[in-house]
Amino acid sequence: MDETSKLLIQKYFQEHSIIRSDIESFNNFVDFELQKILDENKEVEPTIIPPNVDTYKIRFDKIWITKPEITEADGSKRDIFPSEARLRKITYAAPMFVEVSAHINGQKRESIKTEIGNLPIMLKSKYCHLNKLDKEALIDAEEDPDDPGGYFIINGSEKVLVNIEDLASNRLLVERTKTGPSEYVGKLFSERGSFKIPHTIERMKDGIIYLSFTRIKRIPIVIVIKALGLMKDEEIMKAVSENNYDEMFVNLYGCVDIKTQEDAIDYIAKKSGITQSKDIRIERTKEIIDKYLMPHIGIDKKDRLQKAYNLCKMIKKFIRVSRGEIKVDDKDHYMNKKVKMSGDLLADLIRVNLNILINDLLYNFQRIVKRGKFPSIKVIIREKLLTSRIYSSMATGNWVGGRKGVSQRIQRLNFLDMISHLQRVVSPLSATQENFEARELHSTHLGRLCPVETPEGTNIGLKKNLALIANISQSVKEEETIKSLKGLGLKPLK
Repeated sequence: MDETSKLLIQKYFQEHSIIRSDIESFNNFVDFELQKILDENKEVEPTIIPPNVDTYKIRFDKIWITKPEITEADGSKRDIFPSEARLRKITYAAPMFVEVSAHINGQKRESIKTEIGNLPIMLKSKYCHLNKLDKEALIDAEEDPDDPGGYFIINGSEKVLVNIEDLASNRLLVERTKTGPSEYVGKLFSERGSFKIPHTIERMKDGIIYLSFTRIKRIPIVIVIKALGLMKDEEIMKAVSENNYDEMFVNLYGCVDIKTQEDAIDYIAKKSGITQSKDIRIERTKEIIDKYLMPHIGIDKKDRLQKAYNLCKMIKKFIRVSRGEIKVDDKDHYMNKKVKMSGDLLADLIRVNLNILINDLLYNFQRIVKRGKFPSIKVIIREKLLTSRIYSSMATGNWVGGRKGVSQRIQRLNFLDMISHLQRVVSPLSATQENFEARELHSTHLGRLCPVETPEGTNIGLKKNLALIANISQSVKEEETIKSLKGLGLKPLK
């Protein structure tokens, strides 16, 4: 290696941490994702309310965290540094606060700021006391100045959240199948908040393309498009492609009896086994379509047309792949993958446990109301519930969704072993099955994953490591991307 290259590499590692992507992921989670999760449960309404009240709503307005602190036995609070947390076998965590208000008969009556639990803090992140300390200050704080951070301290043990490699959501992947009636199958995982809903597109022997999602199984896709409000055959044909595909004529002719949007919705209702009266049947089906059909686009009535146009684009891709105009999608291509880092994993954990806290809050409220009392919000929030559930998952590694081994104790055999553990990427595939293609090196791993470091034996190719200067980008706001695309000449359909 020549002197220039050596100097450049040295300079790079002086200015950039090896695990900066993980730290960015945690910072992004606290700055933006926490508030988003709270907004998903913005308003809750108890079913049992005091007799002299018409409406009662509990609204969660804002959530934030401070820097790590400890409450001593005498009730005093003070800042805590990681070295003390390790020695005293306690968790390095910061209190999490929420602003919550009660609205009685539409009027805001009570507004409080209360602690709802403790959140473990990643070392060297924005909310850690070690952030931006120089070498001398780190030595004074009894820390190794060369320690990169990027891990948590739970009950005195150093824990790392292992990155998980998963298929990218909200993207249609079309592949050839060996079994089933359809030669090609298109799959899309639509993700929004706690929802992750699989959608399947198949073409049967009769040439009709069918869509399946949640409890709705194999409905002709053109009927779903009509149910979303795109009624004219000519408009559907144009939205699919300027080329008049013969495959589309078969599909449009098969749905010629569906004249109105209501007919299309009623057809879906009957096929999915909803057996109430027509009005209720249609309302329930509309609710299913809004909530579970491609929720990543939106879950409101106004998003239906957008969903219809997206389905048309999916049909176009499916037809082009089945005609051989474009290749089938490669699942192992890194364009079709997403790496879930600490921020994403903690978001999954908080989302589920915040729902449990809200249900507990409602239960406590209704229990007190039944006794004839009117409870204050402060009384009904149990702050230890959220804390104990978060600590339990991070200590055992048992995560929401049945995943195990997400949180692991850092291997400190030597410095390189520790760096390797912080950079680990694990595939969710089973180690007992062959999955030859998933275990092989892919050309798109270049610069992203290390081509050498992987264990021997059953985990070969499933446990990988990030390349030394790999940097994982965080998700950006949709509005900013659309604004940039409009600047490049993008014209919206509607």
